[in-house]
Amino acid sequence: MTNLNTTLSLLACLAGAHGVAAQSAPKTNPAAARRAIVQVLTNQTAAWNRGDIPGFMDGYWHSDSLVFIGRKGPTYGWQPTLANYQKNYPDAAAMGQLDFSGLRVTLVAPTAAQVVGRWHLARPAALGDLQGYFLLVLRQIDGRWVVVADHTN
Repeated sequence: MTNLNTTLSLLACLAGAHGVAAQSAPKTNPAAARRAIVQVLTNQTAAWNRGDIPGFMDGYWHSDSLVFIGRKGPTYGWQPTLANYQKNYPDAAAMGQLDFSGLRVTLVAPTAAQVVGRWHLARPAALGDLQGYFLLVLRQIDGRWVVVADHTN
């Protein structure tokens, strides 16, 4: 009987702790979160289109844990990702004008989301346009939505 009482007491404590954890989980307004996430992408587009790669990178998590997966495989870290963008897009002509479309924003947790969409770079005829698709993972870190993983092709 003592073991049964101990087990019941433990289960009651766990149930109570679970209730506290559920109550203290962040409350997220899904519509507001989606708007904030789309705003991150809007800000990135504006920065890109004015030739500001560091401004574009402001939408990414400034961490060594950021991962960008492109045609050449994964790149880890904010600084190496910035360096790759600067190497691959050395001037305004190479950068072109960026447009995102077909965005599908899905909240997967109160502070985590994924975005699937299409990107297009309109560039001078001599360079040719570029386009493809992407899957972003965003997290709300310190109250700010940032891209923590980017798989672009």
